[in-house]
Amino acid sequence: MKRFSLHQRLRYDYTSPVRRLQHRLMVLPPAVHGDQTRLSYRIEVHGNPVEAVESVDRFGNVVIDLRAWRVADHVEFEAWSVVERGREEELIAGPEVLAGLGHADVMLVPSALTAPDTALRAAATRLARSGDHGLDLADRVNAWVFAAMRYGHDVTSVRTTAAQALAVGAGVCQDYAHVMLALCRLLGLPARYVSGHLRGEGGSHAWVEVLDPSAGAVAFDPTNDRRAGPTYLTIATGRDYADVAPTYGTFCGTGRGSLTTSKELTVSAVDLLHC
Repeated sequence: MKRFSLHQRLRYDYTSPVRRLQHRLMVLPPAVHGDQTRLSYRIEVHGNPVEAVESVDRFGNVVIDLRAWRVADHVEFEAWSVVERGREEELIAGPEVLAGLGHADVMLVPSALTAPDTALRAAATRLARSGDHGLDLADRVNAWVFAAMRYGHDVTSVRTTAAQALAVGAGVCQDYAHVMLALCRLLGLPARYVSGHLRGEGGSHAWVEVLDPSAGAVAFDPTNDRRAGPTYLTIATGRDYADVAPTYGTFCGTGRGSLTTSKELTVSAVDLLHC
């Protein structure tokens, strides 16, 4: 068993006072996800009195909605969580995880950021000719996306679609995940976007879970050409990035806001019990 400690800090600074701040955070791991169990968590807000409301969305993600009538110059959010993971080599949530989801069909439908174009349809046709099915086909898609893309910052944005990223042939983990999602859905493989963290990486990470009736939710990381393993920590899942954005919000005022973030993910304990 591995126990992860995650500490995240998000700070917004404003050039002048703002009013009617409404902010959504999706930075806490779910209570349970596959072999991942959240043991404890806490959220703190600094800078202004803020009303915080916790809820769970239709995909099972933990959502924190924050509201403040007035913010003078900044507001800062800190989140701590401790998560325990089992010893599986790959991230797999068994078939029982699909029983209560009720949204596997949704994960077959193109979303705004994964809508296919001619190039994606052509790629799916070529991949289908392999004759592979299920997770074997997902492995093939994973490898194809890795080979087709080049990792690069400042090439895309959070609004870049899978079709646009593939046309450029470059992007970050979010773009790799969107391209794989688009192809999986074209090939009849229900798949969902995963946001989370990878130990040893500086920022947040994104990958894909393919929902297989016999195996459950199996995680693939097209950015690194592998199945996701025990160093991955899931925060949220959805149709694409728009469903799981870690932070976004609105406010009234003429000032401009700037975001500063930091994250620390450590293994706080390792249980080496052998059965």
